[in-house]
Amino acid sequence: MTLWNGVLPFYPQPRHAAGASVPLLIVILVFLALAASFLLILPGIRGHSRWFWLVRLLLSLFIGAEIVAVHFSAEWSVGRVSTNTSYKAFSAARVRAHVGLHVGLEGVNVTLTGTPVQQLNETINYNEQFIWRMGENYAGAYTEALQKGLPDPVLYLAEKFTPSSPCGVYRQYRLAGHYASATLWVAFCFWVLSNVLLSMPVPHYGGLALLITGAFALFSVFAFASISTVSLCQLRLGSSELTTHYGAAFWITLATGILCLLLGVAVLRLHYARPSALRTLLDGSVKGLESQAKGSSPLILNNPLHKQFWASDLNISTNL
Repeated sequence: MTLWNGVLPFYPQPRHAAGASVPLLIVILVFLALAASFLLILPGIRGHSRWFWLVRLLLSLFIGAEIVAVHFSAEWSVGRVSTNTSYKAFSAARVRAHVGLHVGLEGVNVTLTGTPVQQLNETINYNEQFIWRMGENYAGAYTEALQKGLPDPVLYLAEKFTPSSPCGVYRQYRLAGHYASATLWVAFCFWVLSNVLLSMPVPHYGGLALLITGAFALFSVFAFASISTVSLCQLRLGSSELTTHYGAAFWITLATGILCLLLGVAVLRLHYARPSALRTLLDGSVKGLESQAKGSSPLILNNPLHKQFWASDLNISTNL
C-alpha cells in the first residue's frame, strides 16, 4: 500500500488547460445550427417581409440561447488577480501566476495559469471545477482535491466555499444558484410558449408570455444578486487580494430580461392601439391582411351557360 492509496501527491501528471464548458459549447452550437437552417430558407421568403422574419427569428433564438446557456456558465461572479504565491504544500517554492475565481449557478471554477506557464519544471495551467448542484457533494470534491495535492491557490479558494468554512457563504451561493436556475427554466418554458402564441392569431397572449419570460429572467438575476448582501471573506493570495464582481452571464441575463419586457410591452401596445399593424408585422404580408379586413366585399361569379335559358346573365354574389 502506497501513500494516498496509490495516487502520488502534488499532482505530478499533466493537467488539462483551462477551457470553455462543454455543455455551454453544445448549447451554442445547437442554436447556431437552428439559426443557420433559418438562413438557408430565407431566400424563399418574398418581398421585404424576409428581413422582418430574419430579425424576429434571430432575436428569438438569441433570447432562448441566452436563457439556456447561462445555466452552464461560470461567469455570474468573477475575480482575477496576478500574484506571487506559494505553489505546493510543504514547499517554500513560489510561482508568479494569474489566479481566477468563477462562480456560476452550479458551482465554482478556479483557474491557475503561470506567467510563464512553464515554471519549476512543470506546466502550471489548472482549471478545477467544484459542483454544488443537487446530487453533487462539494465537500467530497474538495476532499478529493486535497488527496490529489492540487496547488495551494486552488485549494485555498475552493476551501472558502465548503460547508464547514468559517466564511459561511456556501449555503447562500448554493441556494441562490438553485433559485436562479429554477426561474430561468420557467422563463425558457414561457419563451417557447410565446413563440407558439405569436405564430397563432392570438398575439395578445404572446405578448403576455414575453412579459412573463422577462419577469422570470429578472427574478433569476435578483435571486443571484441577493448574495451580494453577504460579504465574502477576504481572499488574499500572496501579497495580492482577489475581489469579485458580477460577470458577463449576470449582465447578459439582466439585459435579456429587460429586452423581453420591452418586446412584450410593444406587442401589447400594438395589439390595443394598432392591431392591423401588429398583424401585418406578425403575418409579414400586407396583402393577406387586407384580404382579411375586406372580407365583406362581394365575390361575383358569372355562369355563361345560363344565357340560353335566361334573358340576362345570372350573377351570384357571395359575401365572404
